[in-house]
Amino acid sequence: MPASPPPATPPPTGTNSGRYSRQVALPGFGPEAQRKLTDARVLVIGAGGLGSSVIPALAAAGVGTIGIIDDDTVELSNLHRQLAHGIADVGRAKVHSAADTVADIDTATVVNALDGRLTADMALELFAGYDLVVDGSDNFPTRYLANDAAALTGIPLVWGAVSQYAGQAGVAWAARGPQYRDLFPAPPPPGSVLSCEAGGVLPSVVAVIGSIMASEVVKIITGIGTPLIGRVTTFDALTGAFRELAYAQDPTAAAITELIDYELFCGIPNAISVDELATSLGAVTLIDVREPWEAAIASLPGSTLLPLGSLETNLAGIERSKPVVVYCHAGIRSASAVALLGEHGIPARSLDGGIDAWSRRIDPSVARY
Repeated sequence: MPASPPPATPPPTGTNSGRYSRQVALPGFGPEAQRKLTDARVLVIGAGGLGSSVIPALAAAGVGTIGIIDDDTVELSNLHRQLAHGIADVGRAKVHSAADTVADIDTATVVNALDGRLTADMALELFAGYDLVVDGSDNFPTRYLANDAAALTGIPLVWGAVSQYAGQAGVAWAARGPQYRDLFPAPPPPGSVLSCEAGGVLPSVVAVIGSIMASEVVKIITGIGTPLIGRVTTFDALTGAFRELAYAQDPTAAAITELIDYELFCGIPNAISVDELATSLGAVTLIDVREPWEAAIASLPGSTLLPLGSLETNLAGIERSKPVVVYCHAGIRSASAVALLGEHGIPARSLDGGIDAWSRRIDPSVARY
């Protein structure tokens, strides 16, 4: 006669006993783990693709306080992968749209929505108010800033990244093992890693990596399982395969003692702000290094289209009697273009934030995509 199954773990008492009953019933979980989630304070950097997967999952799991920091607004092109936002949210700040999504899941969850960019000036004070940080950003300066600020404040960092058909996720926790810097001691050259705008991204990859990140948060807070410390999980949607990469602390790495200039560290050259460009638009040679399909949607007045891939073969066509300014969608490809131009003796500056920042700050009539 088969043995009787073990008795189910009783659900916690309180108004949410039914909400979390299937989670509390998990082996090794129980009411105490649920209470830890309720008491937890988690900061999520980015309310875009990864953040849109992580934030609702944390709210559904019962994380009591969720901080969200992002300076972007919802665009139509976001919606295929950023499921925390909908058609009605286009044009809204992503942090407010994500906060509304959390409220639709659980009105008891406290949301601290910060409409702005994470900077070195405020990162330490911000991180100190949370138990754990999730980095869902899409740029290397923020990734290294998040790692260093987490190390200095002594809290764990869950990070993830996606590109095209693949993604990866891991945990950086200086007090218990390797950090992001041990895996990636130096950032890649500017423009060498395709952005979602330039290279595209499969939405299901974002969902998979975001789910892994949310699981790591729950594991760290509750103490169940083994967090991805010193390990990176990668996912390839084209094969359906997962792989794991183990790595260790670098004994020769310099200690993190302060926050630095992360734009400079990541090799992003001297940039020009959209405000400065707006006052000198007719006095510069403006080069657009995006693809033709992007230029067909929106372009800055007076610019010359020279896609990054063909820029080096068209140097003779660049007017050099005026200062050269290069732009793309968000400033990544233009940074690479500036480096290339510098190698050929053509000084240039990159438009900080690209045409996307121009549309948000200077001319809303310029279409965003």
